[in-house]
Amino acid sequence: MSTADEAPPRSNLITPEGLRKLQGEVEFLWKRERPRVTRQVAEAAAQGDRSENAEYIYGKRRLREIDRRLHYLSRRIDDLVVIDQAPADPARVFFGAWVRLEDEEGEVVEYRVVGPDEVSVESGTISIDSPVGRALLRKQEGDEVTVRRPKGELRCEVIAIRYEAAREPDV
Repeated sequence: MSTADEAPPRSNLITPEGLRKLQGEVEFLWKRERPRVTRQVAEAAAQGDRSENAEYIYGKRRLREIDRRLHYLSRRIDDLVVIDQAPADPARVFFGAWVRLEDEEGEVVEYRVVGPDEVSVESGTISIDSPVGRALLRKQEGDEVTVRRPKGELRCEVIAIRYEAAREPDV
């Protein structure tokens, strides 16, 4: 395989919240989803001819997807390094930082720099491996960040950096 075919390296860093989410997915798949689909496959198999039984065929495919995901997650979780402390220099952007940026038009956005396994547009998280994530590393308030994108350069100023301790869910 040539280097052009290889996937880019992925950081093995994760926040405690991100690890809990992955562990929750494993638990859901293993204890709820897989047993549910297994029951459906057994019921479909009991109906007779499996060659034209869509429920059976789909169920078997879904079981393979679940098993692949569980295998991937178990290997990935073993490789992850949980970062649960703010860096020695909290005035600079490092893993886990919430960074507020202002672009040239005055629009303000806030991102949290996290590992690739916990990126979510809805929660405002970006990967430390992404172009924006890499550009933000080690920056401090007042620094300008330039990111080259397919649709042109993005220039922003870092206007705030903060680190929050993970909040434990109420029991």
